[in-house]
Amino acid sequence: MAAEIKDLLPVGSVVFLKSAVKKVMVIGIKQKNRQNDTTYDYAGVLYPEGYINNNILFSFNHEDIMDIVYRGYENSEQEEFLQMIQDTLEKYPEDKTEKE
Repeated sequence: MAAEIKDLLPVGSVVFLKSAVKKVMVIGIKQKNRQNDTTYDYAGVLYPEGYINNNILFSFNHEDIMDIVYRGYENSEQEEFLQMIQDTLEKYPEDKTEKE
């Protein structure tokens, strides 16, 4: 199940996923995977490597996070962005959570 919008981590956060052996850095929030038409809470890349290519991107949900190593920068701009996401998801509810 997807996280509440207000609970989403900011871009730049570094996490350990339950199924991973390396850290992952959040590079996107509420991202749609075009291959399976599913919306996930986050898109991420390996840390510290960062973006390598399109084949090494991770789509995951908040519940997949085992540990938050570092929480990214947060300010009013990020809060406004989360509110925009919330408003969009309320307008288009079919994209609200990952598909079962």
